[in-house]
Amino acid sequence: MPSDIAPGFRLLVGLGNPGREYRDTRHNVGFMLLDRLATRERVDFRVEKSWQAEVARSGDLLLCKPLTYMNLSGQAVRPLSQFYKIEPSQVLVILDDMALPLGKLRFRTNGSAGGHNGLASVIEHFGTPAVPRLRIGIGGAERGVVDHVLGRFALEEQPAVEQSLDRALEAIDCARTRGLEAAMNAYN
Repeated sequence: MPSDIAPGFRLLVGLGNPGREYRDTRHNVGFMLLDRLATRERVDFRVEKSWQAEVARSGDLLLCKPLTYMNLSGQAVRPLSQFYKIEPSQVLVILDDMALPLGKLRFRTNGSAGGHNGLASVIEHFGTPAVPRLRIGIGGAERGVVDHVLGRFALEEQPAVEQSLDRALEAIDCARTRGLEAAMNAYN
């Protein structure tokens, strides 16, 4: 089924950690969003050992979940993008953000990693901070940072998580149909 999810984007990268012990943790909202998108688009992820990632294709769009663990995400993303001749500006990185309230979304076209090690790895491997990203708020840490990001959402947070993932899909669709700037204005 051909897709025109984001003509300006050729690669959507969801950041997270592989393995059952990390499934559904706050740090894995990038994986969660791509799983939801793959279901909607009726495509399946396959482990691509040469890219150290799970990859799915929907038309001309690649979906990537790095299997390198969060802090080494760039090791998977850069070689995949090089092989397919995808420029950093054609990549949308989807990640969690503790600085944003639970469920809040924020698109950026470039900038620093803001303390996010997965995004820092992607920026380092591309050699430029000009990598578009969609940050999904996971709320601030009431306990230690590591416990927070590697913890699961509380039962009472689940409706907000579901709503934010639905809104994030809408935001990506908006970027597709109206451009990234329009999506920033509508969803930031």
